[in-house]
Amino acid sequence: MAQPVKFNNAYFEQLSRSPGVVRITVEAAQRIAATARATAPSDTQAYRNGIRVRVKYQRRAVALVEGRDKKTMLIESKTGNLARALRANARGRR
Repeated sequence: MAQPVKFNNAYFEQLSRSPGVVRITVEAAQRIAATARATAPSDTQAYRNGIRVRVKYQRRAVALVEGRDKKTMLIESKTGNLARALRANARGRR
């Protein structure tokens, strides 16, 4: 029977907060945000201009693509723009 694998969680937490990993994460989020801005519906430009990237630290660095316009939830429910931008930038995950 195979031996159970024990991961060094402290090492992986440190690795996931390293500058190189944070940079790669932010770059991926910036590509998604750029796609979302390019395909965004543009009545007033407020939704498009409100799409931004934010980094959040939990156990690891997480880059979020978020909409800051007050109508973001309404627009997303009708168009799915951010979800489509995410799928368009997925690499080998289909």
